[in-house]
Amino acid sequence: MKKLSKGLIIALSLLTVASCARNDIKYYSVSESLNTAEAKKVIDPNIALYFGQDVPGQLLLKDAKTNRKTNAYGKEDFKTCNWAFLSAVVSLQKRAKSLGATKVTNILSNYKGSTFKTPGQYECHVGNVVSRVSLIGDIKK
Repeated sequence: MKKLSKGLIIALSLLTVASCARNDIKYYSVSESLNTAEAKKVIDPNIALYFGQDVPGQLLLKDAKTNRKTNAYGKEDFKTCNWAFLSAVVSLQKRAKSLGATKVTNILSNYKGSTFKTPGQYECHVGNVVSRVSLIGDIKK
């Protein structure tokens, strides 16, 4: 009987935690995030970034994807989304640099294959524990 009671308590506890799970979709300004103090420390000024915009150049890699997440537990949504966004941008820049490219164009949010096509904003999924940003872009020289 004690084992059954303990099992029931554990099962109910897990259900309670699961029912409190969160997956909020937030939209933030690309320019606001790129102008933060954190961005100035990590963004490579030698790799140009074009959000939702195509510019001329030799296409080296189409639809380069990145998916970055960060710990969101007990933190403000913007701060965690901003960090995940910057990590995703840095990932695209590193890929571009490794290919000898000078720019990343057509950068858009691309969460689970669904593209968010508002160039001035990015999409962030915020949970109780993790914030996640997915980006896609074309790498050009």
